Amino acid sequence: MTDVSRLTKSRPGAAIYAAVLSLVVLAAAGAVGLALRQPWLFPSLGPTVMLFFESPSQQASRPVNTLAGHGVGLVAGVAMLYAFGLQDRPPAPLAGLNPAFLLAGALSVALTTLVLTLLKTPHPPAGATTLIVSLGILTSPAELAAMAGAIVLITAVGWGLNVLFGVRPGQEKG
Repeated sequence: MTDVSRLTKSRPGAAIYAAVLSLVVLAAAGAVGLALRQPWLFPSLGPTVMLFFESPSQQASRPVNTLAGHGVGLVAGVAMLYAFGLQDRPPAPLAGLNPAFLLAGALSVALTTLVLTLLKTPHPPAGATTLIVSLGILTSPAELAAMAGAIVLITAVGWGLNVLFGVRPGQEKG
């Protein structure tokens, strides 16, 4: 059984399933972040858990796609941040978007897209992860480690909950 609506037998049931499990997984990541005083809750985790629980049969919902996607996004974001010498600058949302941040952001998403397409591991939320880094929002080694930890945590918990409830992530028919 791969379809959430078959599991819950109704659209409202599928919506409740997705909403409750998204809440549980993001609250878990946020709780770890509170305990560690690190950013274990950041924007690209939202669409990731939505994929897990709203569209678990899509290839992008597979754990390998999630881990590869965000991992490539983190590396591409750091590479572009350093390539454009932005690592010690205030983040673009605070200092304003300038040509260097624009290029770093656009190129980091393009690089993430290129690598994930070549690897056949699509995960669109990774585009947000790479922007978070390449625009200077989260950049310190501790913040990057927190991002990586949160990605692993939500993937393990999200995948585990879907399997527990009989939903097999990434088993798209086709």
